[in-house]
Amino acid sequence: METAMRSHAIAAALALGLAFPAIDSAVAVEGKLVLYTSQPNTDAQQTIDAFKAKHPKIEISFVRDGTPRVMAKLRAEFEAGAPQADVLLIADAVTMEGLKKEDRLLAHDKAQTAAYPAGIHDPAKFWFATKLITTGIVYNTKATLKPTSWLDLTKPEAKNLLAMPSPLNSGAAMIHTITLTGSLPGGWSFYEELQKNGALAAGANGDILRQVATGEKLYGMIVDFMPIREKAKGAPVEFVFPKEGVSAVSEPVAILKTTKNAEAAKAFVDFLISKEGQELALKQGYVAAHPEVALPAGYPARGEIKLMAFDAAKALADEPAARKRFSAIFE
Repeated sequence: METAMRSHAIAAALALGLAFPAIDSAVAVEGKLVLYTSQPNTDAQQTIDAFKAKHPKIEISFVRDGTPRVMAKLRAEFEAGAPQADVLLIADAVTMEGLKKEDRLLAHDKAQTAAYPAGIHDPAKFWFATKLITTGIVYNTKATLKPTSWLDLTKPEAKNLLAMPSPLNSGAAMIHTITLTGSLPGGWSFYEELQKNGALAAGANGDILRQVATGEKLYGMIVDFMPIREKAKGAPVEFVFPKEGVSAVSEPVAILKTTKNAEAAKAFVDFLISKEGQELALKQGYVAAHPEVALPAGYPARGEIKLMAFDAAKALADEPAARKRFSAIFE
């Protein structure tokens, strides 16, 4: 009798448009969350502001530095038995694979990744790509050789005129090196030819851009967004996505196994890989990992950018040998 009365009451409420309010999952999660990130400060703050607009009951703070320093801080905290971060958002998947192998990460089994192609996220759902930051070729517009291939950098026209980041000092550059040597027909012979052609392997991406923009060097290997943005501001540079394909770092996000607020951490991951979160990456001027999100101004169509195959777990295993091989060639 009581059950029947309750059913009638619910039916009446629905008929009057007075249905019981659904629980709003956007505000149901609450508490504190600490993010460790290598994002630029402006991007990190924009990301947090957008997340908080959907989850106002989550108090989120962040620590920002380059990936090596973020990891040094985190490892010191591991040693002390007191990691402070709940969520990690850093440059590359290889570092995430290392943490996964050490059993430092928490899987987010219910993360919605169906819209993404295979190979973008960790299949076991321990880390998730948020962007695709590719490395291609930048050249000064006064250069006579207009490169379209990686192999163009080994030609006489580029002799002593190429600058590139060293994989001995940059995780992204290491990923680039492992990707190219695993994808180009000549493998490591490509880097041997670059060395013979006088390539300079030193400096960060910003320094590479400065050298090419000023004409100190005419060619460089560099992440895509920097020269594309500077060209829009009038810098005498062009960026090329070589025909063989490009490497990419994915700025992955992951949850630490020691998180004190797993539900809030999962909500943060869900936001970053949602269509809305991916459109924020676009607004910030990056190539979103989501295949349905448009590309920023100055980029070709998504279908015109060929990504070389990359296996983060294999790259983690291959890194020591790659480091040794690169050192033997350039030092």
